[in-house]
Amino acid sequence: MFSRVRACLLLLLPLVLAGCGYMQPEDDWRAALASQTGKLGYRNWIVVAEASFPAHSRPGVRQMTSSEEIPAVVDEVLKTLELTEHVTPRVYVARELRAVENDYAPGIDEFRRQLQASMHAHETTELEQQSLLTLIEDATRSFNVLVIRTTTALPYTSVFMELQPGYWNSDSEARLREQLDRQRMEKLARPIP
Repeated sequence: MFSRVRACLLLLLPLVLAGCGYMQPEDDWRAALASQTGKLGYRNWIVVAEASFPAHSRPGVRQMTSSEEIPAVVDEVLKTLELTEHVTPRVYVARELRAVENDYAPGIDEFRRQLQASMHAHETTELEQQSLLTLIEDATRSFNVLVIRTTTALPYTSVFMELQPGYWNSDSEARLREQLDRQRMEKLARPIP
């Protein structure tokens, strides 16, 4: 009898831990990433974070840990997102990253080179770190945020990705809005019979 109860508890343990926001062990972060990206959509965020990035306690924040550096994780995240058709990332980095000097943060020059190579030619937008943290805090109120903590121990190196529709871009949206505005104006300009 005891062994049946124990077996049932062992089967239920992963479900209980998953409900508590627990993510897979460090070695399985790639599998967890593939699983999570399928669940993320428009207005969700992915943060590839440096080692001291704050842990969040809000329900919409999923956290996992990787035993790799930021450039390798960014490369993997972008490869995974490129396999999906439903989302594409808008990539942000901290404006401060450009100004950090190698004398004060040894290894930052090499980090910047590696990060650029891992970006898959995605354009990046620079915002101040505090602005990026505010965007994430705002997003957690209504949307899911996936944080992947890495082993990188350099300041201002976290990479933020805001997910956009993969099948609809801002140019398409602008054209649609222009067309709707034209139709509205034509309707307003019609003479009253």
